[in-house]
Amino acid sequence: MILRLLKGLFGKKKTRIDIAREAYEKKDMSLHKKSHDEHAIGKEPWHKTGEGRYIGSAVFGASDGIVTTFAVVAGVAGADLSAGIVLILGFANLFADGFSMAVGDYLSSKSEKEYVKSERAREEWEVDVNPQGEVHEIREIFSLKGLKGEHLDKMVEIVTSDKKLWVDTMMHEELGIIEDEETSPLKSSVVTFLAFVIAGFMPLFAYVFASIIPFFTNHLFLSASVITGLTLFTVGALRQRITGVRWYLGGLEMLIVGGLSAGVAYLVGFLLRTLFNVSV
Repeated sequence: MILRLLKGLFGKKKTRIDIAREAYEKKDMSLHKKSHDEHAIGKEPWHKTGEGRYIGSAVFGASDGIVTTFAVVAGVAGADLSAGIVLILGFANLFADGFSMAVGDYLSSKSEKEYVKSERAREEWEVDVNPQGEVHEIREIFSLKGLKGEHLDKMVEIVTSDKKLWVDTMMHEELGIIEDEETSPLKSSVVTFLAFVIAGFMPLFAYVFASIIPFFTNHLFLSASVITGLTLFTVGALRQRITGVRWYLGGLEMLIVGGLSAGVAYLVGFLLRTLFNVSV
């Protein structure tokens, strides 16, 4: 699943929406027309792909994983503790926080789905027991959008002629709920955990392979910092797939945030070592 997500992030063919975003950024009318061509609109699937639904979990899981793990590494380095302590605390944090994030992702996604399901059931019940009242609500919704007279009557007639469309409209317009029936809370939590662990391992890479690579042995924290910096920038750049910001701005933002977090952790470790004369 992670490999498919990475393929989607790096090698994905541009969709119509991707072209529309590029047209907006460049203010390019030729690209805009291309993205709104009737043939392009007709061929474009309106639902996210299986991988696309979980790109957000992967990117944000990776972001948290690398920042929190490197904060532990920096704090231990600031306290001038041994490499063994880095590995123990680093891996403990990596799997404990990764599991915690995955559970939180699962519970929040599941709770949201249960809430949406209960609200849909309530709206369906209201349509069944008091259709006239719900018709008035539909009329009020489209009236507030500016429809009047025959146009308003026709819209109300169309929407209320189909129960699913009727309930869908109430869910979106009255409650502000956009349903996502396809995303699996379990898959989302697994993606979050794997992304957290894989990206969070990068700050520990130099410590794990120090016995094999001499440069790592002599420059442990420097090596970990460089590897982490490169990974932070890469993950931040990939966030543009979710946020829409320019890739280099996303990379710099993530690098700065991660660097500040690590700096605070390093300073705390250094101060504690100085105050309490801790050494291992």
